[in-house]
Amino acid sequence: MSHFSSSTAKIQSTDTPDRFPWFALLALAMTGFICILTETIPAGLLALIGEGLHITKAMAGQLVTLYAIGSLVAAIPFAMFTGGARRRPLLLAIIAGFLIFTTITALSTSYALTLAARFLAGVAAGAAWGMMAGYARRMVPEALRGRALAISMVGTPIALTFGVPAGTLLGDLIGWRAVFGLMSFLTLVLIVCVLWKVPDYPGQSAGQRMTVGQVFVMPGIRPILMVVLTWMLAHNILYTYIAPFLELSGLAERVDLVLLVFGLAALVSIWVVGLLIDRKLRLLVLLSLFGFALVSVALWAGNASAWVVYVAVTLWGLTFGGAATLLQTALADASSEEGVDIVMPINTTVWNLAIAGGGIAGGVLLELVGAQVFPGVLLILLLVALIIAWSAKKHGFPRKQ
Repeated sequence: MSHFSSSTAKIQSTDTPDRFPWFALLALAMTGFICILTETIPAGLLALIGEGLHITKAMAGQLVTLYAIGSLVAAIPFAMFTGGARRRPLLLAIIAGFLIFTTITALSTSYALTLAARFLAGVAAGAAWGMMAGYARRMVPEALRGRALAISMVGTPIALTFGVPAGTLLGDLIGWRAVFGLMSFLTLVLIVCVLWKVPDYPGQSAGQRMTVGQVFVMPGIRPILMVVLTWMLAHNILYTYIAPFLELSGLAERVDLVLLVFGLAALVSIWVVGLLIDRKLRLLVLLSLFGFALVSVALWAGNASAWVVYVAVTLWGLTFGGAATLLQTALADASSEEGVDIVMPINTTVWNLAIAGGGIAGGVLLELVGAQVFPGVLLILLLVALIIAWSAKKHGFPRKQ
């Protein structure tokens, strides 16, 4: 492979394999898939969970909330305290914790215990998100790190696309507890895959590890994080409240189809980003933000037209599918190898803040003004993100990758 010829000594020193580690990267993708699927699957099972635990649907919805809070609060502290640990044993410990807490969720008859288990499962997920990007990048030489990250992230859009509908269907067929039991089984399979194919790497020595403050002030980090915040805030306002927004075009009964179109377009986006990211990261970021801005304009002008909505949703998926990979790669490049295991948990925290902020802001806008105002708010946020990304020419999103 010509990609490997430029720095053989460096590759050997980091134990990078001669062959592209497809299986190991797909094991990381499966980790992300299980994390996202387990987070979102209760959304389609609220009525069944409510009946099983003798609680209201709103109370059942807090199973999603507690999971997200666990991910939010755990990512940065976990990374700081485990930076020196070897990577594979740490990953296996995280997955094992995930297995335990998901199994408790499947078996628990106590609402309080179930909430605690969901919070701790979220902690495990936050810990996993904080280390997966750095792990994936260590498996390949520098020229292929973007592609490796794209592959390791492919489980996320798949879970987002099929998680809720699959959970709803399976819940009706086998019951909500069996669905969580199935997630536990998939986690066991994942443990076997990690033991079989995922390589181990040492952690960082105390002298190598950087603090959150040191990483945060590195050139380019803050502009990228601002793009993460504004881009994901815009996305989550629309994604969280897609059902009431679709009422404007008479598609409220076709939410499943609309989200399927979005998800399939997102998968195409991941494939394209994986091919081009190592050479065209800045261009891909700018095109994605500009395309999403066009989506907001289209939805603003044509939110009453079903065909306009379908076209816009397709473009939305194409601009969003590779977003996580693009932004994580930009952060990893800007933070250097010493800071990557700290910057990723920071990214996880900002990402979850945007998810929470999108839910809160979208809810307030929906109650006070109505869903028709969403595209205008999205356009403002996306223009801010586009200006920041465009301006970060030297650091963050440099012209030459």
